[in-house]
Amino acid sequence: MNSKTFVPNQDRRKQEWYLIDAEGKVLGRLASRIAGLIRGKNNPLFTPHLDMGSFVVVINAEKVVLSGKKWNTKKYYSYSGYPGGLKEIPVLRLLEKHPERIIEKAVKGMLPHNRLGRRLNKKLFVYAGVEHPHQAQKPEKIDI
Repeated sequence: MNSKTFVPNQDRRKQEWYLIDAEGKVLGRLASRIAGLIRGKNNPLFTPHLDMGSFVVVINAEKVVLSGKKWNTKKYYSYSGYPGGLKEIPVLRLLEKHPERIIEKAVKGMLPHNRLGRRLNKKLFVYAGVEHPHQAQKPEKIDI
């Protein structure tokens, strides 16, 4: 009787490309679904320590929706490490200047905070408008 545990190899050929339209989608729910696709949780061979996920292209990032009063209260913080080096950016200003960063930050926070997470974060491509340079990969359009 052979009772060994099956551990899959990291197979690059199985990684697919998905296209997601963020227009009218709530940020948190969208980001959690994207993080699941990037990690490969939709794959029956999901392994937590391997990169088994897919590439995700997100378009219309400028049309994402926040629930509740977050448009007026949500802020993003960054700290330089120096005294007085705390910067805060309201979500409305970030939406005006760099709308793709809102989705990037939300998804990054839902990925593992280690080497694997940094590698998985490179599989996310976010664009403010409808145009994207990934037509050659033939991403499958999915509705979340």
